[in-house]
Amino acid sequence: MPREKSCLKFRANYNTPKQYVVRNTEKMQKAHRVRREIARLMVKPPEGVSCYAKEDSTEYILVTIIGPAGCAYEAGVFELDVELPERYPFEPPHVKFRTPIYHPNIDNNGRICLDLLRMPPKGGWKPTISLENLLTAIRSLLVHPNINDPLMTEIADEYRYNRFEFEYKARNFQGESKRKRDINSINVY
Repeated sequence: MPREKSCLKFRANYNTPKQYVVRNTEKMQKAHRVRREIARLMVKPPEGVSCYAKEDSTEYILVTIIGPAGCAYEAGVFELDVELPERYPFEPPHVKFRTPIYHPNIDNNGRICLDLLRMPPKGGWKPTISLENLLTAIRSLLVHPNINDPLMTEIADEYRYNRFEFEYKARNFQGESKRKRDINSINVY
């Protein structure tokens, strides 16, 4: 008989709301996935990208992107904030450029117009998309702006009809932020 009593201690508590259990499980899954993704990004980041978590947080990540070669943003240093929502990976991260940039898909507040950052049906976010894939897509947006879905229509028109002027302005715009930073002091793999 004493054995049965001890077994009863480990039975599920049916008074615990199901929502609490589900939410706790989601938080644990999120924390595990984020730690794994950040560790992977630290060990082997995508080309031109470095990142680290803010104060051992699983919600905020600081990212530095070096502008790809062969585009108007070449060798530019761009800092981004990545905030992971409570329901990540079922909701996309909130990504914002901290460094000002002259780009048709990025506004003056640093907001990014990218399909992967929006929920379906209008967006292309899926829980299977990793932070690495997302950051690679943002970096490739610097090389290939989507002028069919711009945030800054004037800049998109300039990119479409006067590419030389666009590239001149983009280089000069980022020139200020590039001069303020020593590119050699940034640890990018």
